[in-house]
Amino acid sequence: MSESTDLIVVGAGPAGMAAAVTALAGGLRVVLVDSGTAVGGQYWRHPPEHARAAIPTDDLHHGLRDYRALSQALSAHSRRGRLDLRLAYHVWSAVREDDGFAVHVVDRRDAPREAAKVLRAPRLLVATGAYDRQLPFPGWDLPGVLTIGGLQALLKGGGVAAGSRVALGGTGPFLLPVAAGLAARGVDVVAVCEAAHPLAWLRHPGPLLRNPAKWTEGARYGATLARHGIRVHPRTAIIRAEGGDRVTAVKIASLRPDGSPRPGTERQVQVDAVGVGWGFAPQLDLLVPLGCALTDAPDGNAVVAVDGGQRTTVPGLYAAGETCGVGGAALAVGEGRLAAESVLADSGAAPVLGRRGLSAVRSAVARQRGFARAMALAHPIPPAWPAWLSDDTVVCRCEEVTAGAVRSACTGGGAHDHRQVKQLTRAGMGWCQGRMCGPAVHCLTAQEQAYTPADRLVATPISLGALADIDEEHRQHPRSTHDRDPHALARRHRRDQPAVPRRPHRRLRRLW
Repeated sequence: MSESTDLIVVGAGPAGMAAAVTALAGGLRVVLVDSGTAVGGQYWRHPPEHARAAIPTDDLHHGLRDYRALSQALSAHSRRGRLDLRLAYHVWSAVREDDGFAVHVVDRRDAPREAAKVLRAPRLLVATGAYDRQLPFPGWDLPGVLTIGGLQALLKGGGVAAGSRVALGGTGPFLLPVAAGLAARGVDVVAVCEAAHPLAWLRHPGPLLRNPAKWTEGARYGATLARHGIRVHPRTAIIRAEGGDRVTAVKIASLRPDGSPRPGTERQVQVDAVGVGWGFAPQLDLLVPLGCALTDAPDGNAVVAVDGGQRTTVPGLYAAGETCGVGGAALAVGEGRLAAESVLADSGAAPVLGRRGLSAVRSAVARQRGFARAMALAHPIPPAWPAWLSDDTVVCRCEEVTAGAVRSACTGGGAHDHRQVKQLTRAGMGWCQGRMCGPAVHCLTAQEQAYTPADRLVATPISLGALADIDEEHRQHPRSTHDRDPHALARRHRRDQPAVPRRPHRRLRRLW
């Protein structure tokens, strides 16, 4: 363990930035690691520094004052030598050691060259955020069909609109800012299809009243959409995408309360791009192998279980932001500050926020968690969503596994969860390792249970050359004594598992 580091923070989004700044203010030496080339994460994504003046994106952001204050604080601590900021570093594994944690990273600053390295510290804080949760439908694998988050990332990162005539579908408030951002850039947003009904919020008036900024924000988006003549269609969904080389049209249908399409309500809409999103799935790739206890969230995901100070069940390991439940940037910032205060307390350092400040942050976090819970209950995945799928609908795009194959694995193969379906059909064994199809396969097999991602030994792709270099270093300087050591597990896997023949992948042949 390096004597120069007290804490490693993985993830430089809102939660990670707030945690790092608070820990640094308390006198700790921090390493902040992120796979991106700038701090801010997906929420505060910006164009490259040299292009920001030419590509205005401030209207796409909230909390820019917080972002700028946190960025300036990080820069100041970096100049003083207290912060070691590692951008374009991809974390592929984290393991426990006797005296803390070893975080295995790949340095990709000089891509395509990469170098594997190990960072060590007595305490680790994971704030890796979340990614778009997708539900497949016929035609969702056509070029031009993107996630809602993908559409927004193009806007924020480069001012790029994915199309000139766009339909949006799914559920949740995230549809509104994406529609507003596209419309403000001249895109014809032909439909915004919300599977839930707005009256569902009336069952949870308390969180709305306690978070006036949220409904004020929603009203502002509503006014923007009204100004551009864009309608939000409640209890409606995009149930099919059509086209040849790329998407050219979608079929939209009204939904019954259970989410099944109402017969006779289908209509076709011409488009050149589609954005679909069904909420988010927490990024738990580093936390699950470390042995953290999980708990069920109201949105159907399993999330990391933490105490009031964001401590996980693993000593010395903390989590903040969407890994603990999806709830937005303000909640993530608050949880990051709470986690850092816990790190300071556990390290014997003085608190930064003080008693009154800490109480205020705890109160804000509780209020925002209440809103997040209400949002999840008001915008659930439609129970009858599988009725949209024909047997030939592709569910796992990497391995081209269809809905019919998944259903057969359940009815004929006795599969009871997405892991067993993976063993029988290869769904989730491809390039994305189930990140895209995992929630959907889960919904087709065990929708009544919370989705828990598979335990992945390698969290991000790493070249064999880089892996060999670090494995050689590990043999020369063995440190980890924990049974989750990735090198030992990898060798055990190679020894115990027979090779599985792979068939050629048509789409990857075309792309590569």
